[in-house]
Amino acid sequence: MLAVLAVVFLVPFYLLVRNGLATDADITSPGWTVLPGELRWGNVGELFDDPIVPMARALANSAIIAVLTTGGTLLLASLAGYGLARVPYRYANHVFYGILGTLMIPSAVTFVPSFVLVSSLGWISTLRGLIVPTLFSGFAAFLFRQYFLGFPRELEDAARVDGLGYWRTYWLIVVPNSRPVFAAVGVIVFIGSWNSFLWPLVIGQDQQAWTVQVALNSFVTAQSVQLHELFVAAALSIVPLVVVFVFLQRYIIEGVERSGIED
Repeated sequence: MLAVLAVVFLVPFYLLVRNGLATDADITSPGWTVLPGELRWGNVGELFDDPIVPMARALANSAIIAVLTTGGTLLLASLAGYGLARVPYRYANHVFYGILGTLMIPSAVTFVPSFVLVSSLGWISTLRGLIVPTLFSGFAAFLFRQYFLGFPRELEDAARVDGLGYWRTYWLIVVPNSRPVFAAVGVIVFIGSWNSFLWPLVIGQDQQAWTVQVALNSFVTAQSVQLHELFVAAALSIVPLVVVFVFLQRYIIEGVERSGIED
């Protein structure tokens, strides 16, 4: 059963590679073959030489945005989660419920106000406009808070005895011993940022600010579609996600598992 399911899930990846190394005629041919008559490795170079779609720039933009967004979100959300879980504060629960409330607001409701704010700051077609509004995640803060509630207090008490405050305890004790949840949340945020489409489409109005998802969309909306370039671009766009997931999948499962143990 696992083998059958694995084959089913691998079919789309096979189609991406197969069609990406074929000609448009092979892709649209009614006579299907497992492999095209000729494997055209030059399609990859043709993709990056396309003057209409700056694919190399789009991949670089997506990488920069995803890395900075992931790092910023991990920092802000972990600080928020640790503060809500450990720092005594009269209204901590109220703040936590307020953060949960933001998860119930559809993104379409805040989309226009966010765009107006970014536009008024002059951040259209800039990396700042693409990154800053997405740095804080209520969901990530929730996961961190749940994880830190179950974090061994003995380690923090030992840090207190050594004279460490909340800030140094967080950096020197909590963060180094919380790799699973950081990896899990980091992968979730990275994938979400890499696959984001609507916000980069609206903010990245200049070609130099396009992300990989916007670049892929340009192939579809063009008057003449280069199918082989579209498939090559799609295949290349998922490589970073597969690499990240393969190396961190153990931490993803462990981190999400632990974040839901304690209430």
